[in-house]
Amino acid sequence: MNTLAMQRNVADFGMDTITLAGPLEAKLAAIQAAGFGQVMLAARDIVGHPQGIAAAIAAVKASGLRVTGFQVLRDFEGLGGHLHGYKVDIAKQMILMAHALGAKVLLACSSTSQHASAEPEAIARDLRKLAMLALPHGIKVAYEALSWGLHINEVHQAWQAVEQADCPNLGLGIDSFHIFATSTGLERLDDIDPAKIYLVQLADFMWQETRTPQERMETARHFRVFPGEGVHSQALAALVRKLDSLGYQGDYSFEVFNDDYQQLPLPYVAERAFASALWLAEGVLRRSVPLPGTLRLRQRDTLTPHTP
Repeated sequence: MNTLAMQRNVADFGMDTITLAGPLEAKLAAIQAAGFGQVMLAARDIVGHPQGIAAAIAAVKASGLRVTGFQVLRDFEGLGGHLHGYKVDIAKQMILMAHALGAKVLLACSSTSQHASAEPEAIARDLRKLAMLALPHGIKVAYEALSWGLHINEVHQAWQAVEQADCPNLGLGIDSFHIFATSTGLERLDDIDPAKIYLVQLADFMWQETRTPQERMETARHFRVFPGEGVHSQALAALVRKLDSLGYQGDYSFEVFNDDYQQLPLPYVAERAFASALWLAEGVLRRSVPLPGTLRLRQRDTLTPHTP
């Protein structure tokens, strides 16, 4: 299959800058060279640019990569008084950066704060406020359930909050890691409006379960791997097929926090990510039929035995 055909097959797959080490320009170049057409941007890669935010924005635009989204706003909902005011200020700055970068989606994670209210009305009120702050900038807010979230830690709970908030630009962010970490059944996705899923983040990991919130956090922040590299390949394939069958037509981003990858050459890591995208696009979603005798994912034979 030629390069152009491969890029078309994986057009809605991208990777996150958090996976790669090094300066922003090098990360963008490696992602583009591997074959991706889009990138999920981590705020620290933008504000940490040695020449400042304006230079980071210029680098993103010069890369030619479409911006999948911007992350991540944490612990926003359910706070009161001065804590709420503080988080509103943070959110406003995140929204302004997202807009400047051309990001159409801002990712917000469910709160882990002990100071946050568990009242559904308070959570919905704050999510509605966040969405309304983003609306004039043409930005959608994708609300994601962290598996160690205090009050909302499963995808169906996040969906209930989104439904209750009832805002045109407020939707759901789905992360495969958190679904697997909480052993959430895929039938929980059946009631979700696919048009309100704004982002799907994919990652695998190397052990079957995470038994405590602390173990979940450690695994999520240090030991994720690309789809097809871990022990949840069949579950991940089932998740992607489920979303496709529901009618999801948005982007998939590889959110892989991995300490080992931070010590490896950028092209090598980005090529592993692109091999995962090919496996999902061709092997799972069946977007094309490879030529007879062609071994896909040749550089990573560990993926080929997986039979979704």
